[in-house]
Amino acid sequence: MADADDVRRLALALPRVEEIDSEGFDFRVAGKGFVWSYPERIPGRRRTIRTDVAVLYVGDEAEKQALLRGEPELFFTTPGYDGLPLVMLHLSRVDTERLVELVTDAWRMRAPADVAEPDGVG
Repeated sequence: MADADDVRRLALALPRVEEIDSEGFDFRVAGKGFVWSYPERIPGRRRTIRTDVAVLYVGDEAEKQALLRGEPELFFTTPGYDGLPLVMLHLSRVDTERLVELVTDAWRMRAPADVAEPDGVG
């Protein structure tokens, strides 16, 4: 079981990551977001920042669909994210080992090539 503190610890351990001031967590590399708190929007209500749900950059629609179909207990999406390479992850349902993989993969896809080389992150 993971939580927002795990996301923060893992993201900040990666090279050139900056945390953006927010109500939850929001991490970027080279100015590009790779993991942040889910800003839930329910019609007729004020937006709520969900720190129990992480939004992850996944690269493309094929990867997004593979995660959604392969592990529906972990991942979900909403109409607001249609067409975007992003998935939402229930943090309470993922172990920290898998979270390391997901956060690192998201970071690698957004980091500049000279920073994200495979031997540069272990």
